[in-house]
Amino acid sequence: MAAKKGLKKANINIKNKRAEFDYFVLDRYTAGIVLTGTEIKSIRAGKAGLVDTFCYIHNHEMWVKNMYIAEYEFGSFGNHATRRDRKLLLNRKEILNLENETKSPGLTIVPLRLYIDENGRAKLVIALCKGKKDYDKRATLRDKDDRREMDRAIKRY
Repeated sequence: MAAKKGLKKANINIKNKRAEFDYFVLDRYTAGIVLTGTEIKSIRAGKAGLVDTFCYIHNHEMWVKNMYIAEYEFGSFGNHATRRDRKLLLNRKEILNLENETKSPGLTIVPLRLYIDENGRAKLVIALCKGKKDYDKRATLRDKDDRREMDRAIKRY
């Protein structure tokens, strides 16, 4: 597929680092997002965040709540609200599957990563997650420190 002239490839990859620490990831899905013009421009500028963001299902539609997208600096009266609810685009079968899974206690849907695909569309990687207990979080930190120490030891020799 030939690239259009004049378009620069934006390498946007915004991660929710807290999600991997707070949750066990059970299943991943990639969803499109319904955005306005100023929102996609802000995302392409890298001004978005996934901290304290979660997904919910309402009337068989998937929504992302509390996702931060900064106001577009060159936008005027048509600028968007920074933390509005945004609709996610998934297949009906995927939404029904997630709806059935989240009925069981302890499971939630959390966004992991926001990126721009090769066609210039914003995509959100969401995951069905189970919350970690405090001792699981401590074990995760311990494993991370052990891996870091091993890498240091290998680099020394």
